[in-house]
Amino acid sequence: MSHPPFAVTVDLVLMTVADGVLSVLLQRRGEEPYVGALALPGGFVGIEETLDDAARRVLVGKAGVAAQDSAWLEQLYTFGDPQRDPRMRTVSVAYFALLPHAVLQQAVTSKADLALRPVTEPGELLAFDHTAIIATAHGRLRGKLDYAPLAFSLLPDLFTLRDLQAVHEAITGSTFNKPAFRRRMLDTGWIEATGQRESDTPFRPAELYRISARVTDSSEVYQRDLDRRYSRVP
Repeated sequence: MSHPPFAVTVDLVLMTVADGVLSVLLQRRGEEPYVGALALPGGFVGIEETLDDAARRVLVGKAGVAAQDSAWLEQLYTFGDPQRDPRMRTVSVAYFALLPHAVLQQAVTSKADLALRPVTEPGELLAFDHTAIIATAHGRLRGKLDYAPLAFSLLPDLFTLRDLQAVHEAITGSTFNKPAFRRRMLDTGWIEATGQRESDTPFRPAELYRISARVTDSSEVYQRDLDRRYSRVP
């Protein structure tokens, strides 16, 4: 029995907050189809390659991100519209991750074909079905904010409640009432006060917080669950 040409690909949705805006790493395509268009970093899965290995290869080789700079890639969804690729029938397995701005900015600086663009307004049409892939990742991220401490991957070890609110507002595209947001974050038990205050600020120095030990422990359990279900990038 013969089968038509068929391929599996991986695409990476690597997001960060840049200048208060949720942004995604995109790559300018150097070949057809869609030559010159922006697209998610991605590639075909080799015949002897696992999905996780392919995602790791794309992360380092195309996205310009050192493996140690990404603790995890979470498998997002499988996209299989028969018309998604004009070359042949392809199915793409998408992965996503949140990374500090400095990590993705370094990738952009080191590779001329990479760019950071706002998630909701990339400025031009994207190749393939990558607009839909990004929208799915954004929706997944917004949905997880209330029950998973993902936003902390975009913050330094010590941060202010103002910093935390700015990240949540960038991800959701909403403006929160400051007292209500701060009460909600404190009530989660995700953060704890350090007793320190920020320095080098023209305003009254705000108190610095850190992730609580309880969240760190539960995050390890959450990560082990991700390892079983998705992909660990060492």
